[in-house]
Amino acid sequence: MTEIKPIQLPDQQRYLNYNQVMKSEFAERIQKISINAGFTCPNRDGSKGRGGCTYCNNQSFSPEYCKPIKTVSQQVEEGINFFKHKYENQFYLAYFQSYTNTYDSLDKLKAIYEEALSHPQVKGIVVGTRPDCVNDELLDYFEELSKSVYVMIEYGIESTNDETLEFINRGHNYACAEEAIRSTAKRGIKTGAHLILGLPREDSETVLSHADKISKLPLTAIKLHQLQLIRKTVMAKQYIEHPEWFNLYTANEYIDLLIDFIERLNPEIAIERFISQSPPSLIIAPEWGLKNFEFAVKIEKRLIERDTWQGKHFVKKE
Repeated sequence: MTEIKPIQLPDQQRYLNYNQVMKSEFAERIQKISINAGFTCPNRDGSKGRGGCTYCNNQSFSPEYCKPIKTVSQQVEEGINFFKHKYENQFYLAYFQSYTNTYDSLDKLKAIYEEALSHPQVKGIVVGTRPDCVNDELLDYFEELSKSVYVMIEYGIESTNDETLEFINRGHNYACAEEAIRSTAKRGIKTGAHLILGLPREDSETVLSHADKISKLPLTAIKLHQLQLIRKTVMAKQYIEHPEWFNLYTANEYIDLLIDFIERLNPEIAIERFISQSPPSLIIAPEWGLKNFEFAVKIEKRLIERDTWQGKHFVKKE
C-alpha cells in the first residue's frame, strides 16, 4: 500500500468551497428552493421510534414560504418569486429538506420530484433523507434521473459515533450511513452528508475523529454545523437537567475546532456550510449573532493566520 503525501489545494484555496464547485457545474447562477412535501419520519411515526431525534424541531430550518399545505408547484413558484428580485437570470434546485424526503412509495416519490422538475427554471433536485430510508430501487431511479438533471442525495449522519447516535435517538448506526453513501456514490449520484459538531458527551477529539471517518467515504459535499439547543426539544430539557453533558463552544472556540477538523478532511470533499442558523426565537444557545457569510469570512481569516488548509493532515492511501 502506497501513501500519498498531503498537498495544498490548487490556486491557494484554503478549502474546497461547494459554491465554487457549483459554478463549475452550471453556466448560470443556481439557487436552492426549500420544499416541504409533507413527509414524516420513521423516527416519529413509530416505524423506528417516537418523538424524533432529541435535537429536532423542524421549524428551525423551514423557511416561511415553505408550507406543507401548499403543493410542490406552488412552493416552487413562490420560492422563485422570493429569490428572483436578487438575481433576475438564475436557475433553481428544488431542495426537499423537511423531515425524511424518501419516506414513501416509489410511485409517490417520483410524482413529487417530477412535479418540481416540471418547472422550466428548475434544473435539478436535492433530497435530504436518512441513510436507513433508501433502497436499491429508489437509488436506481435517482441514477437514471441524474443522467438528465442535477441530483444530490443528502444524508443526515450527524455523528460517526454509535454511542452518540443511540443517545440522540437517531434510530440507525454509522455502518448504515456508510452503506447508504457508498451505494449512492457508486451509481454516480452526487452524495452529501450532514454532521453536527459538539453533540452531548462528545469531546473535541471525538469530533475530530468524525473527519477521519468521513474522509474515507465517496462524498461530494458535506454540511457542518454547530450544536444548537432549540426550544421544545428533548435536548433542551436534557440541557436543563444535565448541563455537564454539553460543551457549547464560543464562536472563536468553534472556529478553531472547525479548522482542526478541516485539516483532517479529505480535500476532495467540498464544504457547503460551516454553521446553521435557526430562527432567534427558537434558539436557547449558543447565540453568536453571526450570519453564514460573516462566519465564512472569519474562517478564511483564521485559516490564513494559521497558514493551514483543508486536508493538510489528511493522507490518502492507495
